[in-house]
Amino acid sequence: MTDRPDLPVDAFDFDLPEDLIALRPVRPRRAARMLHAEGGTLTDRTMADLPAILRPGDLLVFNDTRVLPVQLSGARARDNSSVTIDATLIERLDAARWRAFARPGRRLKPGDRITFGDALSAEVQAKREDGTLDLAFDRVGAALDEAIALVGAMPLPPYIAQRRPADSRDAEDYQTLFAARDGAVAAPTAALHFDAALLAALKEAGIATATVTLHVGAGTFLPVKADTIRAHRMHSETGEIDAETADRINATRAAGGRIISVGTTSLRVLETATDENGYIRPWCGSTDIFITPGYRFRMIDGLVTNFHLPRSTLLMLVSALMGFDQIRTLYSYAISKGYRFYSYGDGSLLLPLRDDPVPR
Repeated sequence: MTDRPDLPVDAFDFDLPEDLIALRPVRPRRAARMLHAEGGTLTDRTMADLPAILRPGDLLVFNDTRVLPVQLSGARARDNSSVTIDATLIERLDAARWRAFARPGRRLKPGDRITFGDALSAEVQAKREDGTLDLAFDRVGAALDEAIALVGAMPLPPYIAQRRPADSRDAEDYQTLFAARDGAVAAPTAALHFDAALLAALKEAGIATATVTLHVGAGTFLPVKADTIRAHRMHSETGEIDAETADRINATRAAGGRIISVGTTSLRVLETATDENGYIRPWCGSTDIFITPGYRFRMIDGLVTNFHLPRSTLLMLVSALMGFDQIRTLYSYAISKGYRFYSYGDGSLLLPLRDDPVPR
């Protein structure tokens, strides 16, 4: 990263009218608006137009992580009194322990026990300097997952949760059609725009699909608090690409097809697992790849993504893909045209024109 410009984080700030923060998704999913950016050209479209824009032989790569219902409500009893505790699990530490945000966290201390309904309880093992807690549950492995599914709710992003509570609609709305592998505490939201009808149209147009895994963590929502890019410490997330998928991706590129990532999480997996020669191999592990302006992309040719938070690592990523000035223009245009932002908002198709194309 040392050969990339160390830009001030303030350069990635922008003002967004609150009424453009989407609190519910569009239905049907494919009816969401899509800003098509190809090089410097911006065109207003919908997600349903995607099969007509992409080429036969292109490959769309989705993230198949499944969001766990990790928003828990419970009570802490101590000294003949009880306090209501809301906890959001953000990182699995082992088979029985999770790291969590809790409110009111100041009312908790190591040794306290929190009861979540009749099915689950946890002991506060530690309080970290950042205010998060280590919770040790009374169940392990699959039994713990089942109990969380029973008592938990969808962990809506803060910019939605501050405006309304999660409800039964979110159990469907905040899960993609590709969700198959438990582990995320946030959805890979670009894929929320895809429904069965759109996938069928893509297949008919000769556009293939594949899946990789990255279990999205809560760090995806956190603004960068450092003053400059290099001072920021990127969060780590775990994932996997199997051998069959790696072979399909390499074969697509060899045949001249484009690799279009659906979401920044899929993109981070693809770029992590690709070598300097543009060849991807099976991969399993964790990645803290931090993509900022000046990064040379090894694998992807385009990106389907939503509109991101100010000062976020995701805004830095799309600025690396399209160019810093182009993204500023694109976001100003989207705001002026009333595009809906963030997790339940509208989408974009970003197809850069590069002087140094991805190697073939």
